[in-house]
Formats: sequence, C-alpha cells, structure tokens
Amino acid sequence: MPDLETVVADLRAEGAELDALVADLDADRWRTATPAPGWTIAHQIGHLAWTDRAALMSLGDPDAFAESLAAAWANPTGFVDEGAEAEARRPAADLLADWRAGRDALAAALASVPSGTKLPWYGPPMSAMSMATARLMETWAHGRDVAAALGVVPAPTARLRSIAHLGVRTRDFAFGVHELPVPAEEFRVELTAPDGELWVWGPEGAPQHVTGPALDFCLLVTQRAHRGDLALVAVGTDAETWLGIAQAFAGLPGVGRERKANG
Repeated sequence: MPDLETVVADLRAEGAELDALVADLDADRWRTATPAPGWTIAHQIGHLAWTDRAALMSLGDPDAFAESLAAAWANPTGFVDEGAEAEARRPAADLLADWRAGRDALAAALASVPSGTKLPWYGPPMSAMSMATARLMETWAHGRDVAAALGVVPAPTARLRSIAHLGVRTRDFAFGVHELPVPAEEFRVELTAPDGELWVWGPEGAPQHVTGPALDFCLLVTQRAHRGDLALVAVGTDAETWLGIAQAFAGLPGVGRERKANG
C-alpha cells in the first residue's frame, strides 16, 4: 500500500482536480443542485472546507476540536448538514479561497505528523495515514457529486487504491454501525484497477469474497451509487450483506443513493 507521502500527494492531486471543476464557476453555478439531496456545489465545497478545518483543529488545537466533537454529539443527525449550509451561504470567492488555503495547510500538517501519533476524530482516533486517506476519500466522493452536477465524468485514477483500501478496512465498522454481528473471518476482495491491474485484499480461497471494478467498489463504499447499478459480485451471505451496508466514512449509517430509473 502507498506510504504517507504518497497519500498526501494523492490528496493534493484530488483537491486540484476538483478545484479545476469549480474555479471558474459564477455565483449562479455554485448554486447548482448535486445528487446529494439539498446540497448544491457550494454545500459540497463548503463541507470539504469545514472538515479540513476540523482536521487541522485535531492536529493543532485539541481543545477547539473537543468543542467541535461535543457539538457533533449533541446534534449527531444534523451537524454535518448545518455546517455545510453555513459554508454554502458565504460568497463563493471567499469559500473557494478558504478551501484552497485549508486543504494546503492540512496536507502540509499531515505530512509532518510523527509516526505513531493518534489524532482525535468524530469516530475512533486515527493515524496521520488514516486521516490523509479519509480526506482523500471524502474529496473524491464529494468531487464526484460536483462533477455529476456539472455533467462531467472524471476519469478514474490509481488514487482509487487508497479509497478501496479504506473501504475494505471499514468492513467491521459498517457491520457494527448497523448493529449486525461482525463476521469472524476475513473476506477476499479482488478489484480491477483503472489500468487493469488486480488489487487484492484477504486470504486466497476465502469463502466470502467480492470482485469487480475498483471504481464501482469505491462508489459503493462512499455511497455514491446504488448497489444495483454497479458491477460488483458478492459470494457468500456475509459478503452480500456487506455490499448492502458498506460505508467508508465515519458517523451514522448513510442513506445511500437511489437506483437509476433504467437500472
């Protein structure tokens, strides 16, 4: 798997790709609806800016982050939407500038975190590597929503590997957050990368396994597409259950996306 330096570089690249989509939008286009109900492009970028800011607090201001965490626990079903809404009301130029500054500062800060350090978060504490991977995942996922709103289909890249890895590693979390028994054995996951390479997790010959395109798996674990619209194959009852509940993000169970009308 990639090291921290590589994942931070991927995080920068993913942010730059999304930045290129929104940099020249006028104020009206920032209000374009995205596939996330109630969220415009401004909400999507606002959420990323807000979360990058929270991550920076986790790294450098534990007291301020503790206050943010308390607010999240006090309003677990609304604090994400409320944060995005507050950011979306800001002038687009200010929001864009703050997102750029915040993501650059976070990438630099993550690259310098000492090995073994655990950072507080809204879920379990995480390493700098896990934090960087989570920010890469979120930037990619919200970027997909922005691209869809603009009628753009981004080309998949090798950066998907870290997102897929996070999706595999969060299997037990997905079962737990849905109050389901966590499978005792590892699953085999075989995903075809954008360049045709095979990415593999878990023991060969495991009775529970998942196969398919890496892009589809990443869309599934970020809940950017309905299972029925994806070319993923699950063998085994537990593997099938997992593909119905998988989520690579912290927090309450996500609601996912509806199946396409022609699906």
